[in-house]
This record gives sequence, C-alpha cells and structure tokens, in this order.
Amino acid sequence: MNRLLVVDDEANIRLLYAEELKDEGYDVVTAGSIAEATEKLQGGSFDLAVLDIKLKNESGIELLQKLVKERHEMPVILCSAFSCYKDDFSAWLADGYVVKSGDLSELKQEIARVLAKKAQKAKVGL
Repeated sequence: MNRLLVVDDEANIRLLYAEELKDEGYDVVTAGSIAEATEKLQGGSFDLAVLDIKLKNESGIELLQKLVKERHEMPVILCSAFSCYKDDFSAWLADGYVVKSGDLSELKQEIARVLAKKAQKAKVGL
C-alpha cells in the first residue's frame, strides 16, 4: 500500500483528500502546515506528497524545494487552486501539477501516473 502525505492548510480539503484517497487504497497522512509536514516526514517514509502551493503565510514551493533536496526519491504533486503556477520555474521541480477541483479524478489519475513512473524507475534501477 502506497503511503501519501497531503499538505493543505484547509481542514475540509485535507479531510476530502484523505477520504477519497483512502477509498483508492492509499494510506494517507495529512498536514496543515510546513512545520506539521516536516514533523510527519521525520516520523516515517512516504511514497508521494501532494502539496498545496498557498499555505496561509507559507509557500508549498518552499517545501517542494526542501523535499527535492532532501528526499529526491519521493515524488511530489502540486495541487493548487491557481493554474498560473504551472508557469513558475520553481513549480517545475514537481513531478505533477493539478488544479484543485471538487472532482478528484484528475488528482487520482496524476497520483497513479506518478507512482507508476516511480515504480518503473525502481524496476530498472534508476
């Protein structure tokens, strides 16, 4: 079972993502801030992270940069209400980008795609 970390400052979004992704068979852990996400990351390993870009007074891009540097083997999907960040060079560090929606089918497809790509890399020893 793949373990996902979902980081979003909105409690309702975290709850929705957790429920929907658990229904897909994932083990889901949520965090509402960068500090909470960092704490959860120190407490265990994750197969993938889903990050919101705007986290109250924090930036998910900062966490993305930290993860790329410290946990480069863990893929990250950015999930934002703003599509304009797709053009931000910093966002290009992510393995995927999804615009937030009440319909999580695109996010679910992106998670499956990124995890399959990760598994393929592991299979060939990259």
